[in-house]
Amino acid sequence: MQVRLDELKATTLKVLRLSGYSQEQAEIILEVLMYAQLRGNNQGIVKLIGAGMPADVNATAIKVLHETKLSALLDGGRNQGMVVLNRALEMALAKAREHGFGIVGTNNTNTSTGAIGYFASKAAQAGFIGFIFSGSPEFVAMHGSYEPIFGTNPLAIGVPSAEKPLVFDMATAAIARFGVIEAKTAGRSISPDVAYDGEGQPTTDPAAALAGAIRTFGGYKGAALSMMVEVLTRPLVQTTPNEEGRKTDWGNLVLVFDPGLLGDADTFKQEVAGLVGKVKATKRLPGVDEILVPGERGDRVLDAILASGMVEVEDNLWQALQAKA
Repeated sequence: MQVRLDELKATTLKVLRLSGYSQEQAEIILEVLMYAQLRGNNQGIVKLIGAGMPADVNATAIKVLHETKLSALLDGGRNQGMVVLNRALEMALAKAREHGFGIVGTNNTNTSTGAIGYFASKAAQAGFIGFIFSGSPEFVAMHGSYEPIFGTNPLAIGVPSAEKPLVFDMATAAIARFGVIEAKTAGRSISPDVAYDGEGQPTTDPAAALAGAIRTFGGYKGAALSMMVEVLTRPLVQTTPNEEGRKTDWGNLVLVFDPGLLGDADTFKQEVAGLVGKVKATKRLPGVDEILVPGERGDRVLDAILASGMVEVEDNLWQALQAKA
């Protein structure tokens, strides 16, 4: 279904306000959701349907638990993950502007952080190289197991360039959990190689996958990478386990630094742009029309939407969002 962009934004903002967020919080979350939705990423408005993302009525102010000139650890106070991660990025960038480097961890948020490419992109647009790591409750199994123990554990890297920033964003899971939820909402099957049911059998049923476990991408290599992200977003940032050792909150890590720490920043940006050009000019395999670099496909989807003012939204998803509003 084609939906007007202004109508989509207004409806999404209304749902966020009805979910208990302040105007300031809702606008931050809206930006992150639209970053995903307008690039064809499954971290968009699907997060607001079903149980949605209601604000925690017991949320408290974000607190600094530990701080140095280069680092900080934030207690998110059970606030929405995107709001807390936005604060973490602002702190990390402030430290990097002053000292060339900033690292900020967060714990005690009550929801996921959405498309973390948004935060990596903001770091790159500010002229810094940014690494973003995000954890979540146990949805994903280790290679060789069907018991969920990791989050979907995305990571994103943003790199400034003399042209468009280079932004990479991926889940270490074979499919994002909200990709499974999106398939369930649309009544679609999922690929047979991305999830297990509760008995450890491969499944194409998104409902069975949600009751079982998602696999990591890339076999044992993807599982190893997922475990490294787990380390950075669980023990390093001090998330809180329950009596069974399961997570009760989300953890995130932001690391930004000035490429000028290693030389001239403008030269670096020129060389990044040159590398992108070289990659795109490499010889193509039969049937390949164009070599795409990270973020390029999503940016083109965004450009087309901005030009037309219309967004393609799955029918059931749009109807569910309107019902929420």
